[in-house]
Amino acid sequence: MSASRCLAIMVGLIATLLIAHGHAKDSKSDGKPVFFPPAPDEPHIQYLTSFSSDDELADIAGKRGFFNFIVGAAKGVHPIVKPYGITVSPGKIYTCDTVGSTVEIADLDTRKMSFFSPAGNGALGLPVNMAVDTDGTRYIADTKRQQVLVYKEDNFAGAIGKSDEIKPGGVALTGNRIYVTDLKNHCVRVYDKADRKELFTFPKAGESNKAAQLYSPTSIAIDPKGRVHVSDTGGFFVNVYDAEGKYLRTVGGQGLQPGKFALPKGVAVDHDGLIYVGDATTQVVQIFDAEGRILMYFGDPSTNKGGSTSLPAGVAVDYDNVKYFQRFVAPGFNLEYLVLVANQTGGRKVSVFGFGHKK
Repeated sequence: MSASRCLAIMVGLIATLLIAHGHAKDSKSDGKPVFFPPAPDEPHIQYLTSFSSDDELADIAGKRGFFNFIVGAAKGVHPIVKPYGITVSPGKIYTCDTVGSTVEIADLDTRKMSFFSPAGNGALGLPVNMAVDTDGTRYIADTKRQQVLVYKEDNFAGAIGKSDEIKPGGVALTGNRIYVTDLKNHCVRVYDKADRKELFTFPKAGESNKAAQLYSPTSIAIDPKGRVHVSDTGGFFVNVYDAEGKYLRTVGGQGLQPGKFALPKGVAVDHDGLIYVGDATTQVVQIFDAEGRILMYFGDPSTNKGGSTSLPAGVAVDYDNVKYFQRFVAPGFNLEYLVLVANQTGGRKVSVFGFGHKK
């Protein structure tokens, strides 16, 4: 076979691979952007993309190495197996992986993923949720160790709580305080960030208002006004309190229809007070206004195409990393912030959605 013929075949092969590669990611379904709610309603959420490992993270950046793309780089390096909690900091996405007892860190600048799996006194048992402070300090709620573990970057800096005293499910930070849900004692514990000493708990033991009580407080989120949102998996609701633990309202209740929950897990709040709640049974994320009224939901467990969700556990609102996903935004859609969803099963362990509106 002539050299020119070989070259022609190679060019054709590369062109075919490039076309296939261009459709490998499912930010679009059948060539069309995936919006929620679907047309003819005005769209507010666009499914952008997803990733579960290094190679998919590189694809998202649009800069995957050409050699690796042609010859086939090792697949699934640092794969996320079964994520639960998810949180962000500028340039990074963190997922708590309950199978490997690790935290997976996706670096959006280097397009690499790494394990955070410390040894010794700081070893993780079963990390389920975490928060990252502005100085990089990591707070990881570990249900097996029954503590919130604290790290200055990669270095273990101590723990909050003692074994058999608490069973932390979620952790959130605001100002000089650390808020921790306690599954064992059905409450939220508030600690001082400087010395990690407990300040108070809520609801109080013997709380007479049944609506204020918690049963299985799982995840926690705090809005810009200091209101504390607690998802209660066993109670089928999200309770809202002020910063001092005063009960304000209940969002949801048991049921399968919009505005109700069957297994609420992750909760997040945006700057305007919109509340996002992931339900692992109905397998969608519902959006409520600040007063707890249902607005819409997104995610589609009935399909394996873009926008599908599978046992969603963690939800995070992200204003810091919009620029990394701008290339997936449909023309005419103004992206305001990201909504990240951790799916415990399926091929899209971290799904990235965008909140916005038509220009």
